[in-house]
Amino acid sequence: TAGRTTLTGEGLQHADGHSPILASTNPAVITYDPAYGYEIGHIMRDGLERMYGAGNAVSGSDPNVMYYITVYNEPILQPVEPENLDVHGLLRGIYKLQDGHAAENPPKSQILASGVAVPWALEAQRILAEEWGVSADVWSVTSWTELRRDALAAEEEAFLNPGAEARVPFVTEQLGNAPGPIVAVTDYMKAVPDQIRQFLPQDFATLGADGFGFSDTRAAARRYFKIDSHSVVVRTLELLAKRGEVDPDAPRQAIEKYSLLDVNAGTTGNAGGDS
Repeated sequence: TAGRTTLTGEGLQHADGHSPILASTNPAVITYDPAYGYEIGHIMRDGLERMYGAGNAVSGSDPNVMYYITVYNEPILQPVEPENLDVHGLLRGIYKLQDGHAAENPPKSQILASGVAVPWALEAQRILAEEWGVSADVWSVTSWTELRRDALAAEEEAFLNPGAEARVPFVTEQLGNAPGPIVAVTDYMKAVPDQIRQFLPQDFATLGADGFGFSDTRAAARRYFKIDSHSVVVRTLELLAKRGEVDPDAPRQAIEKYSLLDVNAGTTGNAGGDS
């Protein structure tokens, strides 16, 4: 079952926090962690084109691959496909899902999320804007692994061609000039988002589900791992406070306001029951 907290009511044997890491060790496995149905549709079409078509797939030209797509056992609201969807970015591994809420010169930040964590990021975006005056852009990361592979390939090209202009990795191209710190959140181990950390110049914090697991409701498990919406809010405020862009006491206030240390206070992921 995809993710460490989506089926915790069934026991810790379902708490998968590491399968994307295992899949990343095989160069022939193309791993995606989509959030919404329209993302899956584009990934499936591109994968079929790559493996069985004329070789015009965005994800690559080598047909001798297999696809590993993580789909979660949790009902969520499925949005319509955005009119100006960046399909190329979606297939390369990342695209901007929603701009931060407009305000006059607000503190800025970037939230990266994948799979079931994307709705949490959108909720954190709303809370940051309404309660703390922070404008956060939300990015859907469909493949941390493909972003890393592209960046490593760019490094290799630069290493072997010291006189040539170095190619900018796709993830750096997308996020390198994005304002503010970056908070990455996933229902997998922190090692999954950390695959791209070295290729971004901003302050970077990762929220992930590390450890042996926690069998309870989804909301309680996400609060336990500190990967829920309010944890994203607090981590963002901590990074902004270190930069002097919000009140230094804001993170402490937020921890108290949201009862961050109380697993029973979590609210992220109650749709469809507990299992």
